[in-house]
Amino acid sequence: MLLIVKLGTSTLTSGTLNLSPALMADLARQVAQLQTAGHQVILVSSGAMAAGREKLGFPQLPKDIPAKQMLAAIGQPRLMALYEQIFGQYGRTVAQVLLTRTDLSDRRRYLNARNTLAALLAYGALPIINENDTVATEEIRMGDNDNLSALVANVVEADLLVLLTDQPGLFTADPRGDPTAQLVGEVTGPEISSALWEAAEGSGTRLGTGGMVTKLQAADLARRSGTTVVIAQGTEPNVLTRLVEGERLGTRFAPVVSALESRKRYILSGRLAPGQITVNDGAAQALKRGGSLLPVGVTLVSGEFDRGDTVRVLDEGGRELACGLAAYSSLDLDRLRGRRSDEIESLLGYNYGDEVIHRNDLVLL
Repeated sequence: MLLIVKLGTSTLTSGTLNLSPALMADLARQVAQLQTAGHQVILVSSGAMAAGREKLGFPQLPKDIPAKQMLAAIGQPRLMALYEQIFGQYGRTVAQVLLTRTDLSDRRRYLNARNTLAALLAYGALPIINENDTVATEEIRMGDNDNLSALVANVVEADLLVLLTDQPGLFTADPRGDPTAQLVGEVTGPEISSALWEAAEGSGTRLGTGGMVTKLQAADLARRSGTTVVIAQGTEPNVLTRLVEGERLGTRFAPVVSALESRKRYILSGRLAPGQITVNDGAAQALKRGGSLLPVGVTLVSGEFDRGDTVRVLDEGGRELACGLAAYSSLDLDRLRGRRSDEIESLLGYNYGDEVIHRNDLVLL
């Protein structure tokens, strides 16, 4: 299982003004257990501004964006140093990844982020992602790490997204002011009711930059990419291991579509793009057997396209076989056609992989 765990400031501080090393160590223990069991984990962590404020002795600062970005710039290395120390006790290597929403809306940067995260997971490292607060202001105003975690879930096609917070889950009303509020155990319909949106609007946190509404937004986004989402309390004992084992905790959001269907829909949405790749018979047969498209099988490149664009794959008779996401631009691919994969780097000076289109990025027609 590939799961993403989003840690909010209110969780990392246990509701205080300081980061809680004890809670972070307990979460690290659970993550290490999951990795040992064969699961892959990515953390999306807030807390940089809280770490910066703590480092400076909690000064009285203006509430403008530059001051908050200054706190984030001071706190981010401190936060990562703490993560490195804590996870190091379990023999785990951590990696810092700073992203913005625009990094994931640009197709080429999206692919670069996906490839980097895949490489980190393949080598057993733990990616720890945060919004790049020093250049992005949306996260500071909106608590966009919740939505960032949902976008990351889409990038890596995660099985499970766990949004940890200071509440047991999503309630029908704010439980801090309404004693009749009840925990919502599961959301399964294709649409989230207006009543739940209204309930989420009224529940925020004292320390975090977001609230329950951003978690609801994130849950709705991730489940439409085929990811199961759970909003749960970060202080719940063994919350991560219990969720992975299938125990029902917090509020669970069932995926609206499968991850495979979501990916195929995305690829097919670009089917009418002008880019075309013609392949020889050997490559056509390999594709039909579920293989990837290698440059040696490419005979002709038509139209202009960039890396990450959807292209059509034709056989030598002009019949459309498939469409997929190109790993190389049309200019690069024109130089690679008919050549072996081990020649890519010598021809281009760089290498995005052996495949022109990986089988995971291909839809047979």
